[in-house]
Amino acid sequence: MNETHHTTQYTITPLGIIHSCFGEKFAVPRQPGLVPSAKGYIELLPPYNHPDIVDGLDDCTHIWLQFLFHQCLDRGWQMKVRPPRLGGNKKMGVLATRATHRPNGLGMSVVRLTSIETTHDSVRLHIQGLDLVDGTPVVDIKPYVPYADSITDAYYPFAQEKPEVVDVYFQTAAEQQLTLAAADVETRQWLRQLIIEVLQQDPKPAFHQPSPDREYGAKLGGHNVKWRYLNQRIEVTAIE
Repeated sequence: MNETHHTTQYTITPLGIIHSCFGEKFAVPRQPGLVPSAKGYIELLPPYNHPDIVDGLDDCTHIWLQFLFHQCLDRGWQMKVRPPRLGGNKKMGVLATRATHRPNGLGMSVVRLTSIETTHDSVRLHIQGLDLVDGTPVVDIKPYVPYADSITDAYYPFAQEKPEVVDVYFQTAAEQQLTLAAADVETRQWLRQLIIEVLQQDPKPAFHQPSPDREYGAKLGGHNVKWRYLNQRIEVTAIE
């Protein structure tokens, strides 16, 4: 029996970096796919930035990403965490959740692969439905295989169904700012839909009670978006 296996250490080298519409950790969706309008791309790093490494991958509609929770690594890990699904008050074992404060700081997500852009020394994988903050290091990419990865009878009562969404509307001033934020109609429509889809997930800390006196803000799509809770719905107050 090998008595040293538990002390062996391994090195993981990022093969790419995420360029995301989420400029900070706050308001990033808690699961992939909840915000279909969320888009970005993976830029492969040397020596992985060669077209040969993704040959055939463009036949996939979806891919698995394994990545590092790089903004949490310096905080260490925790035996138990407070999942938002439980209101941020009840604790569960970290391995029974998808919390960020994990022993090795690794996460994984399924995202839609929309296109692959390559040159002789550059590879970019354009993706949608991501739940990753800008700058996230990607340590592996795998094709999503439907017959093996989609298990129809899988069950997890803690998070079996999608969370309910919150109604979102824009103040008149915010609508005007949205018009100024994006010159072309397509970009403006995308930004508006991104904001709606993100805020529908109720991104505030789970232990916060909705209050019109508290304003929240997050960097979405290159803009600082502000909102508050009013009459059981979310009101977008500014897009700066």
